Amino acid sequence: MIRRLKGAKYLTKPTQPLNVDRDRSVPGLLEKMEHISFQGRNLALAHQVWLQMLAENALVVMGLSGALVPAGMRRLVSYLIKNRYIDVLVCTGANLYHDLHETLGRHHYIGDTTTSDAELQEQMVDRIYDTFASEEEFREANEWIGGFAAQLDNTHAYSTREFLHLLGRELSEIATEDGILTSAYKSRVPIFCPAISDSAFGVSIAISRIEKRNPFQFDVIQDVVEMGQIVSKVRSTGVIYFGGGTPKNFVQQSETAASALTGQTRGHKYAVQVTTDTPHYGGYSGADFDQAQAFGRLAKNARSVTVRCDATIALPLLVTSLSQTASKALRTRKRVQFIFARDLTIQVP
Repeated sequence: MIRRLKGAKYLTKPTQPLNVDRDRSVPGLLEKMEHISFQGRNLALAHQVWLQMLAENALVVMGLSGALVPAGMRRLVSYLIKNRYIDVLVCTGANLYHDLHETLGRHHYIGDTTTSDAELQEQMVDRIYDTFASEEEFREANEWIGGFAAQLDNTHAYSTREFLHLLGRELSEIATEDGILTSAYKSRVPIFCPAISDSAFGVSIAISRIEKRNPFQFDVIQDVVEMGQIVSKVRSTGVIYFGGGTPKNFVQQSETAASALTGQTRGHKYAVQVTTDTPHYGGYSGADFDQAQAFGRLAKNARSVTVRCDATIALPLLVTSLSQTASKALRTRKRVQFIFARDLTIQVP
């Protein structure tokens, strides 16, 4: 006799405890995690939503914040760009600065959170939690950036997208290994950095202005215009956020700009976020996607998932899994093409 439980309509799909399987791949592990609970299931769902973005030819925009390059995520982001798992990158200036630092042949080093900051300062060592870097080498990078900005044609202001494309081209001439900036240049993937002055790029160019009277200027409003045009011209968009901050808000508001251009409120069709921030203090970095629907930034029927997890855990698992599961979707994917000049031109298949 089958027992009919009270509330049976809610009790239809049992969890499936994970077994130890030494031969199982990362995709296989994530597949199993679809049947567990909490953030493990959400991580598995994030993998499925990302695959769906690719399979359905959505324009994929990734937001990247936090100190993920010093934390060792640089090659993973480069891989995503080279293989067009993403079409547009919106990034903090800090991550791009650390990417440039490594492209110049420098390193970040494993440190210790218990080391005295006063001692580190005396030794000219900078700290990013448990990661160290040389202040002397950072100053050399600052000088390199200032010199690069000074050699540009200063008769017009530059969007961050144009500036970073030219920077990627310059770095490609000297790079022994591709990073984020060089991969984006070679793959013709635009990078936007909406808060670029809030980083060592801002400091570097400010020093160049003071010391060399360099009149270089950014036009950050052009970034808003170009992102709005990109989103307005494609059939659908998917967004992926590792961390929150300015990159998340900039990508979300691109739907607001697109709505102004088209007269229609559409919203992103797919959305994944990996964050350690919480929603109940009112900050946007940890806000659930329901809030984005209130602003018209997420479609009413959007497929979305929030993974409350450290990005240095989630990103390696997701990228490794996608490298084995996304090949079919990538073979048939119709990619947006970008033509880089002073203004960005978009060709939609």
